[in-house]
Amino acid sequence: MCFIVLRLAGDPSVAMLGPDVSAAEIAAFRERWGLDQPLHIQFFQFIWAVMHGDLGYSMRGGEPALSMVLRHVPQTLAITVPALLVSIAIGVPAGIAAALYRNTWFDRLIILVSIVGYTVPSFVLALVLALVFSVTLRWFPTGGSGTLAHLVLPVATIGLIGAAVIARYTRSAMLEVDGQPFIRTASAKGLRRGAVVSRHALPNAAVPIVTILGFMVGSTVTGAVVVETVFSWPGIGRLLVTSVAARDLAVVQVITLLVSAAMVLSNLVVDMLYGFLDPRMRASKGVGE
Repeated sequence: MCFIVLRLAGDPSVAMLGPDVSAAEIAAFRERWGLDQPLHIQFFQFIWAVMHGDLGYSMRGGEPALSMVLRHVPQTLAITVPALLVSIAIGVPAGIAAALYRNTWFDRLIILVSIVGYTVPSFVLALVLALVFSVTLRWFPTGGSGTLAHLVLPVATIGLIGAAVIARYTRSAMLEVDGQPFIRTASAKGLRRGAVVSRHALPNAAVPIVTILGFMVGSTVTGAVVVETVFSWPGIGRLLVTSVAARDLAVVQVITLLVSAAMVLSNLVVDMLYGFLDPRMRASKGVGE
């Protein structure tokens, strides 16, 4: 789908060579990169090249597209991994606390914050944080990279949005588990509320929480596209934006493949964790086999 959309979006020769180039130069450019071939021929040539480990070359620099993208991956991981940890550190306790104190002012506050964080676009939150903490208070730089101070606002933007999503799902999972008979039995045996939550409620609520975490790995990377652009962070998100604008086809295709592979891998890890978190799933699998 990405391959076809990229080629239907416009001719890369115009974006690469500029408006004043001659028709002969455009024809030579299209022949060099195989753009003069029919679309289905280009597609099968791309699939064949990928099967042989060839992901193409950047039209801008002429270097392998995979090398160019991998050079930017550490920068993206530098903000997405801490952001995911911030999301878990804030979202899970907030969701548990909201479930334990349901129908109180604290529960309503967590729900309101979760809805706001879930619905506000990432670029809006990024601009608000930049306006408050960079322009007004001058605590952090407005963009760029190189110091820990440059990390704060991009990590905070992605992390706060992720925390709102995790808190919402954690609260729902805890409320669903809290009404189960084994929770009432544990409470009737005299266990303290904290022990009931940590030993019985939270392990059983972990499956939906881990599921949403698996989805968030992919959404965190895609969310970094906007955040990296706003804060001029040199990761694969910003590289994707500049490559799409320049019609650098191979680089866009490599980034799409890497993000897709990350989402598939994260969901595979989540499926493997299901059996570890819930012994009933291991038992049902054994019965099925």
